[in-house]
Amino acid sequence: MEFSIAQLRTPMYSRPVTVPAGLVEEVARRFALLSDPTRLRILDVLLQRDDITVTELAGAVGEAAPNVSQHLSRLLAADIVGRRRDGRTVRYSVADPTIRPLCDLVCQALSARGA
Repeated sequence: MEFSIAQLRTPMYSRPVTVPAGLVEEVARRFALLSDPTRLRILDVLLQRDDITVTELAGAVGEAAPNVSQHLSRLLAADIVGRRRDGRTVRYSVADPTIRPLCDLVCQALSARGA
């Protein structure tokens, strides 16, 4: 059994969106993870400036580095972001290729709504 989540009919997305019953819990966890404003600001910066340190991210989003690091840990555990060592520095980037189109889809839908 599949649950219909939305029936968006736009040129950008012209088929109904459904979530297979076996994935509902996982999808809910993913959306819950993305529902935090600080995490969305972090992802926004990462989508613009890929390959950035915690300190640089903290400055860009206006949060303390330890707070940004905790949010990155959650995003990293969900494979949304990735990290690489550059000597003694750790750099982060978006690893999940669905994040940019998802953010674009939501932002375009909200813009079209006049939000």
